Amino acid sequence: MKTFAKWMAAGTLALAATSPTWAAYPDKPVTMIIGYPPGQATDIVGRLVAEKLAQKLGQSFIVENKPGQGASLALAQLAKAKPDGYTMVLSATAAYVTNPHLYKSVGYDTLKDFKPIGTLIDFPLVMVARADAPFDDFKGFLKYAKAHPGELDHTSSGSGTLSHLGMELLQRETGTELVHVPYKGSARAMTDIAAGNVDVGIETVTVAKPFIDSGRLKLLAVTVPERLKLFPDTPTLDELGVKGFDVAAWLGMVFPAGTPDACVKTINDQLQAILRDPEVAAKLESLGALPRPSSPEAFADLLKREYTTWGELVRQSGAKVD
Repeated sequence: MKTFAKWMAAGTLALAATSPTWAAYPDKPVTMIIGYPPGQATDIVGRLVAEKLAQKLGQSFIVENKPGQGASLALAQLAKAKPDGYTMVLSATAAYVTNPHLYKSVGYDTLKDFKPIGTLIDFPLVMVARADAPFDDFKGFLKYAKAHPGELDHTSSGSGTLSHLGMELLQRETGTELVHVPYKGSARAMTDIAAGNVDVGIETVTVAKPFIDSGRLKLLAVTVPERLKLFPDTPTLDELGVKGFDVAAWLGMVFPAGTPDACVKTINDQLQAILRDPEVAAKLESLGALPRPSSPEAFADLLKREYTTWGELVRQSGAKVD
């Protein structure tokens, strides 16, 4: 019996020494793929989070930028990666839930090929109008739009983007009819509203705020359920009668499907702590972002819900990207 006990103990020690489940995770550098160029808001957030993860877990987190196809190239790469916890993607709403409906092929299935880690932040959107528009607030816009169907136009940063589909949703919810004028990028879209060439638009706070602060754009409403600290006197669309309206560009992090639960838990636990750090929260808010820590389960639910919602809006809008 003693011999058997010694044999069992030796076997247990050998297993502990050789099995990866016993190794501390992470025990080598982790790659974080970001589907946007360096210097853009998502990249800035990703590098901040990577730095904090490295400090907390004592291992390097290497940021790899892979822009292209609206950030879908990064997710396509991740779908083929080894599910060992050492490759992840940080991406925004579109690549997960709208691009698969816009492009003929993106090279992944959002709901099958990834293991959600958690959401990180929201980029709230605001509705703005040209400074000389014949209305000064959202109620005035609504009254004018209903009296003049098809006469007002709205910008977007591109066909099928959140700024486009958010306005499609608003028209559906309010019974209004506007003409879509797509642009290649948010800055050009806002510049043309400020120049008086287009009437209204929905865009992230990050992009729109300089135009609002300078008086070149009128701020009509906020698209998320709670008022923003940056614009405390501006009501939300929900407050203004468009009940349940909630449109924000969020950032979320995923592993390849099949990644061990222990890896997901380790990263999610640290993300929760990082995003609740007052210093980090202040930095994010300076970028026009709001911390949005979540569990992996909550992020999985968000993906399923918004994949369906935005997919339906893409079909209704007829938007396609080659």
